[in-house]
This record gives sequence, C-alpha cells and structure tokens, in this order.
Amino acid sequence: MTAVESRPAGVVLATGPGGHRPFGARAKAFVALTKPRIIELLLITTVPVMFLAEQGVPDLWLVLATCLGGYLSAGGANALNMYIDRDIDALMDRTSQRPLVTGMVSPREGLVFGLTLAVVSTLWFGLLVNWLSAALSLGALLFYVVVYTMILKRRTAQNIVWGGIAGCMPVLIGWSSVTNSMSWAAVVLFLVIFFWTPPHYWPLSMKVKDDYARVGVPMLPVVAGNKVVARQIVLYSWVMVAVSLLLTPLGYTGWFYTAVALVSGGWWLWEAHALQSRAKAGETGGKLKEMRLFHWSITYVSLLFVAVAVDPFLR
Repeated sequence: MTAVESRPAGVVLATGPGGHRPFGARAKAFVALTKPRIIELLLITTVPVMFLAEQGVPDLWLVLATCLGGYLSAGGANALNMYIDRDIDALMDRTSQRPLVTGMVSPREGLVFGLTLAVVSTLWFGLLVNWLSAALSLGALLFYVVVYTMILKRRTAQNIVWGGIAGCMPVLIGWSSVTNSMSWAAVVLFLVIFFWTPPHYWPLSMKVKDDYARVGVPMLPVVAGNKVVARQIVLYSWVMVAVSLLLTPLGYTGWFYTAVALVSGGWWLWEAHALQSRAKAGETGGKLKEMRLFHWSITYVSLLFVAVAVDPFLR
C-alpha cells in the first residue's frame, strides 16, 4: 500500500501562536496516545482473573502493580500503533483528531513515547510481578504492533481475528501474576476473548466501513456484504458462548458464574441473530442497528468477568 501524507490539506496543526503547544493540551495528547478507554476494557479482563486464580482476594499491591504494568504495556502498544497508522488515521473521520495527526505530538515523540512505555512496562512486570508476566506482556505488545498493525491490518480481512490475540493476553497475565504459571482456566478465558473480539469489533466496522474502504484497510465489512458479516458474527458468537461454559465442568467455577454466562450469553445470541435477520432482510443504515450488538458486547464481557471474580466467594 502506498503511504499517504500524514497531515493532508484541511488538517490544522494543534498549535498556538508561534507554533507553541500548550503543556496541558500536550499532556492530554500523550495520555490519548495510550487509548485509555480501550485499556479500561483490558483491565476488566485482568483483575477478575486474579481473583479466580487466588480463589479469593489477591494481594492488593499485586493487583495495583499488575494493572499499572498492563496500562503501561497496552499504552505503549497503542502509541506505536498510532505512530505506524498516522497516515491512514489522517484520512479516517473517527481518527482524524488523534495527536499524531493534529500535530500536538510529533511522530518522533510518539515513537519514543511508545518505545519507552514498552521498555518500562516490561521491566516493571519483571521486577515487581514476575518474569513470566513480563514475557507475556512484551509478547502481547509485539504481537499487536508487528503482527496486527504492520502485517495483518492492511492485508487481510482476517486482521481482527488473529490480531485480536494481543487483546486476549491480559487474561494470561492476570493469572500468571498470581500463580507464576498457566492453567486451563486461563486458556479457556483466553479463548472466550479470542472468539469475542471479532463479533465485538465487526459491528463497529460495519458502521464505519466507508472509513476503512477509503484508506484501503480490508476489514471484513469492507470486502463482504452485511449478510456474510452477520453470519460470521453469529458463528463466532455461538463458539464464544460455548467456550465460556467450559469453566464449570472443568471445576474452576460454580453456579453463579454458570448462571451469568448462560443469561448474558443467551442475550448476546439473541442480539446476534437479530442482527443477522436484519441483514438478511436487506436493512442498511440506521435500520441495521449494528451498534446494538457492539454496545452489548462491552456489557457482556464486563458481566462475565465480574462473575469470574465473584464466583469464588459463593462456592
């Protein structure tokens, strides 16, 4: 793909008189590079797993250290992602105000910031948590930056499927931070997030597919019709719900988690099939209501992992 100018005509640099960039705005811009709202979701999948691994309340200092290390690692990955994608971010409506596009942060600053967070987060995990968690954290960062952003994103419609592996790693990190080992419980929850990611992200991609088409990123809704996308969403949703129910027969959770997984998973499947029905009926635009599933997907994963944390106290 041919690179495009990162600040095309019409994008105004976020500077004041004489090129001055206010300190407060600059600080906010560096925070924005870490995509803090996305990281909130990553922490939702980390902390509850620590409760499950401990079968109770884990050491609060360990929770804080793991969360901060996770924030720094994911923040570094996100900053490097924005550095690499600054050319297409400038041409997409939903990303046109990112700091590297507006000029509030220079490309060099963004690169140095991202690399610094990568090094600091790895050392933080290794020295204050354990080196297994450090290796998993660094692996997640490299996978997101190299495999997803640099290799998959602009080349294949399966980008979010395999690239989503990076977003599954906080589950393993949460478990390893407590036990310094792995288990089938962590693997099952890893797979839940793996199968959750595509049907979580594809509805949003359906909404903004014109953005992706404009810059040549082959998200599935760009290269396939709504019927095909909806069918894929339903397939992944069924597998996700089935995998989520494996924790109980494996002996890691009890009745409370099972009840939450069944009810929330059943509602998810209802919404996924409703989206498929609207797609089959040829609905488009606002009538497709694809964002209903996107918003529910965030609620679903929050409920499921809260149940993971609460279940040990009810067994």
